Amino acid sequence: MIYTLLFIVFVIFVCYAFYVMKPKKVGKVPKHWHAILMQNVLFYKKLSQTKQAVFRKRMMLFLSEIHIEGVQTEIEELDRILIASSGVIPVFGFSNWSYNNLSGILVYPDSFNADLQFSDRDENKRILGMVGTGRFENQMILSKKAIRLAFNNKTDKHNTPVHEFVHLLDKMDGETDGIPAFFIGKEYIAPWLALMHKEMEAINKDASDIRKYGGTSEIEFFAVASEYFFERPKLFKQKHPDLYRMLSECFQQTSN
Repeated sequence: MIYTLLFIVFVIFVCYAFYVMKPKKVGKVPKHWHAILMQNVLFYKKLSQTKQAVFRKRMMLFLSEIHIEGVQTEIEELDRILIASSGVIPVFGFSNWSYNNLSGILVYPDSFNADLQFSDRDENKRILGMVGTGRFENQMILSKKAIRLAFNNKTDKHNTPVHEFVHLLDKMDGETDGIPAFFIGKEYIAPWLALMHKEMEAINKDASDIRKYGGTSEIEFFAVASEYFFERPKLFKQKHPDLYRMLSECFQQTSN
């Protein structure tokens, strides 16, 4: 009897494991998404038609793997498109990439505070996005307002959702420390640290056009510099050629 029960439990476990591990079905890309992406996502607009098709498929894969939920706000189609684009942009140079350290994204209507409160009565509502820890491990929290703003302004150097996805990439080596060790060889770590600290010093002396938040820590520098790399690549290459080359190596892409 006991062996029969053990066999049944084993069969149930195998069936469950197969269900969890089998690839999720990726839906067909809606044809009208191309026009929305052309209008809203400059990174996509600059790609060749062939790479645009790849980008759209990568978006659908992302959306099949990551659950997006609104908290007191409606998740519209545009929000899903922009979030998926933000997730694909920094990893577009890597084929078949999946965010194994992310399972879901919570979208708040506006900025929030450190206690994740966002009502008008809450003070210090300055956070636009964050990668969760503790009970929010493997979760990302984004402001809907910040998502829209990230793609509405095509001349700034700021993109909150891309910033947060870069934090996830930073975390791939087991530690969020501003050193993308998972993506660059050991020989690049020392040059990266030297470049980073030199530029952070320049930021804190008001001698750099990288925004000030990048000077607060190594973690934020990597994310802020990456935003600039993807948002204003030509300007970034002109102003910071060494950083541009290093991030090109890190992300395996030369942003247009």
